[in-house]
Amino acid sequence: MKLQEMTFILLLATLMTATACSTEDVTGSDASSASGSSGSGSTSQAAGGLSSFSVDIDRTTAEPEATVSEQFPDADEDPLENNSFTTEISIDLSNPEAKTADGVEITVNGGHVTANHGSTKGICYVLSGSTANGSFTVAGDKKYEVLLNGVSITNPDSAALNLLCSKRAYVMLADGTTNTLADGSSSLNDHKGALYCKGKLLFNGSGSLSVTGNYNNGIHSADYIVFRKGNNVYAQSRANHGIKANDGIYINGGILNVEVSAAAAKGINCESVIVVNGGRTTVVTSGGGAYDTDENEAKGAAGIKADETFTMNGGELWLKSTGAGGKGISSDTECCFNGGCTYIVTEGGQYRSNNDTASPKGIKADGAVSVTDGLVWVRTSGTNGEGIESKSTLDISGGEVASYAYDDAINAKSHLTISGGFVFAQGRNNDGIDANGNLYIKGGTVYAICSGGAEVALDANTERGYKLYVQGGTVVAVGGLEQGSSLSQTCYQASWSTNTWYALSYGSESFCFRSPSSGGNGLVVSAASTPSLKSGISVSGGTSRFGGLAVSGSTFSGGSSVSLSSYSGSTGGMGGGGGPGGRW
Repeated sequence: MKLQEMTFILLLATLMTATACSTEDVTGSDASSASGSSGSGSTSQAAGGLSSFSVDIDRTTAEPEATVSEQFPDADEDPLENNSFTTEISIDLSNPEAKTADGVEITVNGGHVTANHGSTKGICYVLSGSTANGSFTVAGDKKYEVLLNGVSITNPDSAALNLLCSKRAYVMLADGTTNTLADGSSSLNDHKGALYCKGKLLFNGSGSLSVTGNYNNGIHSADYIVFRKGNNVYAQSRANHGIKANDGIYINGGILNVEVSAAAAKGINCESVIVVNGGRTTVVTSGGGAYDTDENEAKGAAGIKADETFTMNGGELWLKSTGAGGKGISSDTECCFNGGCTYIVTEGGQYRSNNDTASPKGIKADGAVSVTDGLVWVRTSGTNGEGIESKSTLDISGGEVASYAYDDAINAKSHLTISGGFVFAQGRNNDGIDANGNLYIKGGTVYAICSGGAEVALDANTERGYKLYVQGGTVVAVGGLEQGSSLSQTCYQASWSTNTWYALSYGSESFCFRSPSSGGNGLVVSAASTPSLKSGISVSGGTSRFGGLAVSGSTFSGGSSVSLSSYSGSTGGMGGGGGPGGRW
């Protein structure tokens, strides 16, 4: 079964926190609570429908089993199993001792320990014990392993774990252990993180690690970072980013939780690529916006910030940003969604400073956005909060994409193409789907809702000579289509009622959807064959879509036929009269 068949399974109903994706076919309680509807389950609302799902730090629920192949920048050198570190050097931070053994020199200054293995290969440092005023520093010319075996290190003046060897550092979290690292709010050397690594940083093992950065970042690598299955890492920063890397971040598995509270701070920040292949990653940012005097730009916080491409291939990604101007994912180039489950919430409004603004967005890419598979849910509630925005092209060819946004739900600065998958877009104060170039509907199932007034469900930039092209797929547009659309697949129009379940049937297929409590005036539908429409139906079976707002592959009964008339697309977009601020 493809990932586009994914939906929620309830794990923690009382907390209203969804924690996993599933391929199980269900009808959510959003569906079953509608008048005249009888769903086959009641999970979506409890697990959090699109308009109400929550994102919370979760360090205890087991990581998802589903994953894709691990990715390493260097497939030969990076995996721990391709290396051997058999010379163990044990260090008790509660009572450290200076010594020289097995090619390693250990020096001690109070609670601060420095180990230098020089050119000696195969060294594994085994750390245990605790110190409230100490640190562990590694120097040397060869790759090495640091086994955290129940250690607690606080350094009030600098990094707690200071890995200054520029070669690969394998940080092993010993099974069943709890390990903590923290720095203070001051620094003797302007250090970059409570855990700092000059070389490549590769996490292994199934123990837990908590890192708190009070002066700068929580975890910082001057090269790249790799997380693997079994890791349980919590990174917090009160001053800057939670996790920072210069040359790439690869999340191949594990449980990764990140919290940051500083203004314009990023949960996970990389000057190169960020790739998610498995595990469960949760990031919560609570800081507001800030003005960058170096770049003369207003900036907001972000759950994930990649200077190059962000890629989601597998696993779960949960992001929440509550401050002004906050974003879920921000990429200076492309965002690619090829699988897995992505859930994003932003709650802050627009940030203004020095005649510049930073607007909240669920997903923002300066380059293209593409979705080929997987599940992507976005919700924004603050002023000017757009759901998914590409400064270039935006292409959806598979998966399930759902955006419930304050402003435009899905927006592209250039052309926007939907050729497959299931797509929901509701702009509560603007358009549903908005292309500043051409908007192509070539396939898939599209359910779009605008706010009303001058807005439309499907909008293309006709002012500059572009058009909406409906060439295939299944379309439900509450609020109608852009004026002057090109309709090579026949479209039909009808009136609609609020909070009502409808069934759009075409050939042997059907798509059932619930109408919102308000939205644009007029309904336009289209399908591969001549459709029929019924209202007030009862739904059973099928696959819940968009948190229970629609169901595909279901059976339905009852209801009343709705009259459909041909829609030419030559008149206005039918956008008026529905009332602003579409809601459920």
